[in-house]
Amino acid sequence: MVHPVQVGKRTRMSFAKVKDVAEMPNLIEIQLDSYKWFLDAGLYEVFDDINPISNFTGNLVLEFVGYTLDMDNIKYSVEECKERDTTYAAPLKVAVRLQNKETGEIKEQEVFMGDFPLMTEQGTFIINGAERVIVSQLVRSPGVYYNYNVDKTGKKLFSATVIPNRGAWLEYETDSNDVIYVRIDKTRKLPISILGRAMGFGSDQELLEYFGEEERFKATIEKDNTKTKEEALLEIYKRLRPGEPPTVDSAISLIDSLFFDAKRYDLSRVGRYKFNKKLAIGLRIANQIAAEDIVDKLTGEVLVAKGEKISRANAEEIQNRGINSVDVLVEDRVIRIIGNHFVDIHKCVDFDISDLNIRELVHYPTLREILDNYSDEETIKEEIKKNMTRLIPKHIIKDDIFATISYQIGLAYNIGYVDDIDHLGNRRLRSVGELLQNQFRIGLSRMERVVKERMTIQDQEAITPQQLINIRPVAAAIKEFFGSSQLSQFMDQTNPLSELTHKRRLSALGPGGLSRERAGFEVRDVHHSHYGRMCPIETPEGPNIGLINSLATYAKVNEYGFIETPYRVVDKSEGRVTGEIRYFTADEEDQYLVAQANEPLDENGCFIDKKVTVRDKGEVLVVPSKDVDLMDVSPRQLVSVATAMIPFLENDDASRALMGSNMQRQAVPLLKPYAPIVGTGIEYKAAVDSGVLPKAKNAGEVVYVSANEVRVKRELDGGVDTYRLLKFKRSNQGTCINQRPIVAKGDWVLKGEVLADGPSTDLGEIALGKNIRMGFITWEGYNYEDAMLISEELVREDVFTSIHIEEYECEARDTKLGPEEITRDIPNVSEDALKDIDERGIIRIGAEVRSGDILVGKVTPKGETELTAEERLLRAIFGEKAREVRDTSLRVPHGEAGIIVDVKVFTRENGDDLSPGVNELVRCYIAQKRKISVGDKMAGRHGNKGVISRVLPEEDMPFLPDGRPLQICLNPLGVPSRMNIGQVLEVHLGWAASALGWHIATPVFDGATETDIEDCLEKAGYNRNGKTVLRDGRTGEEFDNEVTVGIMYILKLAHLVDDKIHARSTGPYSLVTQQPLGGKAQFGGQRFGEMEVWALEAYGAAHTLQEILTVKSDDVVGRVKTYEAIVKGENIPEPGVPESFKVLIKELQALCLDVKVLNDNNQEVKFKELAEDDDEIEVLEVNMEGTEDSTTEEAKEEKGEAYIPAEEIDEEIDYENIDLLDFTSDLDIEDDFN
Repeated sequence: MVHPVQVGKRTRMSFAKVKDVAEMPNLIEIQLDSYKWFLDAGLYEVFDDINPISNFTGNLVLEFVGYTLDMDNIKYSVEECKERDTTYAAPLKVAVRLQNKETGEIKEQEVFMGDFPLMTEQGTFIINGAERVIVSQLVRSPGVYYNYNVDKTGKKLFSATVIPNRGAWLEYETDSNDVIYVRIDKTRKLPISILGRAMGFGSDQELLEYFGEEERFKATIEKDNTKTKEEALLEIYKRLRPGEPPTVDSAISLIDSLFFDAKRYDLSRVGRYKFNKKLAIGLRIANQIAAEDIVDKLTGEVLVAKGEKISRANAEEIQNRGINSVDVLVEDRVIRIIGNHFVDIHKCVDFDISDLNIRELVHYPTLREILDNYSDEETIKEEIKKNMTRLIPKHIIKDDIFATISYQIGLAYNIGYVDDIDHLGNRRLRSVGELLQNQFRIGLSRMERVVKERMTIQDQEAITPQQLINIRPVAAAIKEFFGSSQLSQFMDQTNPLSELTHKRRLSALGPGGLSRERAGFEVRDVHHSHYGRMCPIETPEGPNIGLINSLATYAKVNEYGFIETPYRVVDKSEGRVTGEIRYFTADEEDQYLVAQANEPLDENGCFIDKKVTVRDKGEVLVVPSKDVDLMDVSPRQLVSVATAMIPFLENDDASRALMGSNMQRQAVPLLKPYAPIVGTGIEYKAAVDSGVLPKAKNAGEVVYVSANEVRVKRELDGGVDTYRLLKFKRSNQGTCINQRPIVAKGDWVLKGEVLADGPSTDLGEIALGKNIRMGFITWEGYNYEDAMLISEELVREDVFTSIHIEEYECEARDTKLGPEEITRDIPNVSEDALKDIDERGIIRIGAEVRSGDILVGKVTPKGETELTAEERLLRAIFGEKAREVRDTSLRVPHGEAGIIVDVKVFTRENGDDLSPGVNELVRCYIAQKRKISVGDKMAGRHGNKGVISRVLPEEDMPFLPDGRPLQICLNPLGVPSRMNIGQVLEVHLGWAASALGWHIATPVFDGATETDIEDCLEKAGYNRNGKTVLRDGRTGEEFDNEVTVGIMYILKLAHLVDDKIHARSTGPYSLVTQQPLGGKAQFGGQRFGEMEVWALEAYGAAHTLQEILTVKSDDVVGRVKTYEAIVKGENIPEPGVPESFKVLIKELQALCLDVKVLNDNNQEVKFKELAEDDDEIEVLEVNMEGTEDSTTEEAKEEKGEAYIPAEEIDEEIDYENIDLLDFTSDLDIEDDFN
């Protein structure tokens, strides 16, 4: 039944029936842990890979010994970096050792390797003052993948791909004649036996002895035209290096460098792990029948007798005894299975080697060699340490290649299985750390080339490590990654949830990933292995659907980059769910039967029902309770954070839930945030982990609280921690970041407790919208098509008011004619326009500005004109004329207005870092208070979105029996067809809860039932059906039927009408077509396209249409004259020839068609070319607010080619007789050029 739970500082009444057994992990640990790994181990691995760098003679050897990040020398704090547009970074210093082998001299130096960007505590990076997030990338894991195609006869043709982390690919394929081919690095295919010969089995006999007498292999050997190892090597060399003279030596070195050189070929730890997992002999021989006795060669012990079935335990033992080749019987045929000879070292060594920390399988022949040569424990340990790269090779080895060939043969006999590449066991995450590591590796390898060159050029005696190392390539690689990689993204900071979701995003796009165009349906689709790892709901609508996903709530990423999800372990002997919680990757989970989290248990943890619903891979089965292996930890473990914040998610259709998850991220932070009355209980965790709330670093007593800071006296040592609060800062998206303390002086706080609320949080819980009294009722057609009717009360009481802050900057640069100057002394500007400008020429804080107002006064020197002799004489007599400057002040752009909340000035004199050529930089911040208005987009949490159609006076809204008017009316027709019934349940429960004074937690898939809601309504004194009699506010009469009324949580989305409204009279025109540019940013016109033209044609509105296609668009002369006529109040003249008509003619002429325009007398009409603008032409004055005072000349200089002078057209055109109405195509011909 409903019970109270404490969430931060608030108590919620929870309807959850399942107790939380596992704590949700820190929601941004994927970012923090990955970066920490990079600093601790990742960087070390890169230096280890590149060590040692030696010159071509091998005389000089350069080694990187160690590195430190100098955390004490960080130049600016995070906040200062944002203010100064710099990068938050620490100096990376590397200890380098240079050894001269001739003289034996060793020089060590610490070399500065550039500033390395640091991750903030919130999991972001500050790059050039902008907060950025590195998104994790989902890629195909290195390893070996098998699949099959079916040919015309219905026969399965198996193929395989060996994918390394970097290096040449190997691909196997079978043709319909059962010949197996190999492609090396995408070249032409060869029979696979050639590869076997090149690897050491020269004759046919050796090949058949090793791989077994198998038909497919025999067919392949028949197809093979080589007979010896040498011939095979030459054949491969010819394919890989056509046109070069083949020799056996060069062939051997080529194959060695392609596959067996760790610098050229890298499987990575993951690749090695996947290889060993797939190719290990143990898994492949389990449950097969032995064709011969399987004997341990060392002891002579028979492990499995001929004709016996090999059990799982036997198979594992066979593998760990180092037996790598086993013959099994399949349908009375003997098939040889060959493994890749890797074993578990702990089973092969009879003493404790846990201190060596080996978690992977090791290569048995290498291990055997060590064990045979040494007997002493310590020596063996030392040798194992020394031979680590041979025991766990990073590159592929011959045994791997033979095992892949054997697997390919075995598949035809149902030994082994084909892979599903969309399974999350075969896709892994590259998080920040690994992406950075790859980038750093690129930089270092570029640097290595420079070092080798310098070693040969410079004097070997006097050389130092500092002179050899050029840090530019490394710094450039890192800078390029953070600045322009597809995965380094400008953080979405609209609200705390969007910030959190951005850090948890998984993208399949980016370098080394998929591309939008090539990604098919399968990759994008929901897969059974996503359960508990990736959210099946939250993904964008549009071209990226399914390629960009979100991490599920409980998911973690393991050391190999595979996503894991937690399960409760079931003790099968007792049939009891234990308290043990284990994390499983997708391929591990596939071996078990998993029960749902809300399966009822008794007090001992045993299943109550005899039959239990379980998941087995993609199937849902009902099995006896004794067969269950695992159980979910929580009903919300399969969804992401944003989706888990939708109450009654289980009652919504999936596509609407998708919109709901996505729209919560677009909610604008409101002036007074309120947490939802009907929540899901995850709001607190999400807000705390998002990083927008200041949390207590230590427990203690609050000794001081103001709007700007909170001080806490530490319990441990009595020192004081000071927490500065952010006040009215601008977020990346222009929303307002403001923190307000929620503790009082004298309060005792615990470590990690929230001290202040941030944007969109209320008492530490995420609060994206408002609880609104609403009814599902139509009103005079004002809620047609999802529109919303709202009460004036919402405007008056600032319920949906938000603050938006825009930043404008002005630079004073050095120009060729002299430096620009920021000053109050601006030519041709009235004193009234300067009333809020201070003596420096900068607007004062607190001033109210409108579009066109000056923010920063700036003048730029003008070119001196050549003076006549008379002028020079006058100058000499009367002294210097006022210098020639023009006004280039920063003005408020068209359509913007607000209050100046902050001004920042950066100058060279103060030692600020400014870009080259800039002497002074001024930034102004303008804040706007935006009330809710008609045209704003609003939404609930269930994908029910709409636009405000009318603001109705409070007294006209429908009202309740107690006299309270509704605040919003929604269309009841928006519910049934969309199937998001969750909103109706939310409304009912919210209605009851607000009357009872409760805040509610109804977790997803485990929330309040219909009966629970009815009981709450009854308890609150309402009707059990949740409906009420409403009266019309205008007449006071009752409506015919009862209406569903209640409280719905409604968000205001970041699609505000103020940002979208736009109007233009004249402005910039496109160069080629002379038509107005498009879009608000370009101050463009409205597009009147092909279909709109049809509409006017259908009405026969010839004059309107002609006007739209000519003087309002690209009739260059006509529009000037029309503008003039409007200004002077005269009649509008006849239209001329539109520019696009000329463009059309030019295009036809370009297609070699001789097109001429003739007049009535069959004389050719000549058009003047645009380029001939020698004669003085009257230019259309641009009426663009902010440029009224500048002359046309200046406008042209400033805006460059957007302003085209108007052309005069030869007088002889007979305007009347050019029949323009035949030419009614879509006049934007520019599209054809693009």
